[in-house]
Amino acid sequence: MIVVMEPKATDEQIQATVKRVEELGLKANVIVGAERTVVAAIGEKREHFKESLESGEGVSAVVPIAAPYKMASREVRPEPSHVKVRDFVAGAGSVGFVAGPCSVENEEQILSTARAVKAAGATGLRGGAFKPRTSPYSFQGLKEDGLKMLAAARDETNLAVFTEVMSTEDVELVAKYADVLQIGARNMQNYRLLEAVGASGKPVLLKRGASSTMDEFLLAAEYILNEGNDQVMLCERGIRTFEGHTRFTLPLASVTYLHRKTHLPVIIDPSHGTGHTYMVPDMAVAACAAGADGIIVEVHPDPSKAMSDGYQSMTFDGFASTMKRCNAVIDALRAVDQEATS
Repeated sequence: MIVVMEPKATDEQIQATVKRVEELGLKANVIVGAERTVVAAIGEKREHFKESLESGEGVSAVVPIAAPYKMASREVRPEPSHVKVRDFVAGAGSVGFVAGPCSVENEEQILSTARAVKAAGATGLRGGAFKPRTSPYSFQGLKEDGLKMLAAARDETNLAVFTEVMSTEDVELVAKYADVLQIGARNMQNYRLLEAVGASGKPVLLKRGASSTMDEFLLAAEYILNEGNDQVMLCERGIRTFEGHTRFTLPLASVTYLHRKTHLPVIIDPSHGTGHTYMVPDMAVAACAAGADGIIVEVHPDPSKAMSDGYQSMTFDGFASTMKRCNAVIDALRAVDQEATS
């Protein structure tokens, strides 16, 4: 249920509502909106709960939440939310760009990449220090040394660092260096890990599982939100289908669907979604046209020599060109929207 407070409800009335929700054995989450505050009451409901909460001072209405995902639903928060880390902003009208190599390989590689993507307009730096690989014989990442290199690149450029955390025991270590904790597709339903990154208080980029439904995706986000962490971004990185011309199938309709169902920002990953460098620029531009709140792509100084995913990584020049095209689309759409509302 959500307890909708009156527009002029006082802090005392809101706190009294929170106390009443907790007395009923439910978990209370306060969400401050542009026009009014709501209190999400999460847990097993009983018939008398609604009447008990409706009688509180400052309460406008008590409304059941139809969606299985409660905190992520637009029923709880009608207006879009946003995530801001350093200069990176995604959601509520802002589009954030994250770029960098699949894997951190050495200090020169990550520093040169950070400088190049920063110059092209990116505000986030991606790079894997812990790498989940299909083969146990593939490069697994530099681990803490890689995290230190990412942090050094951030110190020079002020780019927000995005990197993957793969296990609960690594959350504290990765959170020490990273600005945004990434949950990869393989771990989307690793619920203990979702709870751990939620409890860390760090912003989270949650990637959709390769065979996951939208409800499963949003319920995974719910695990993070339920820990009191509302800094969550959803990343569509493609799903597994019968098609073989791309690494995965990148459904850009996810942007529109998720914007209808959730207030959380939606980020598109055209690198993993296509698996081919030549496709990445067009799909990044198309994602911007679809209204994505951010783009995350792989960029490498020399993709032919990359230790992982070089076949889907852009060069510095390729990324700079893609940024110009993406920004042109974003600016054009904003101009049309402004004209429509003027």
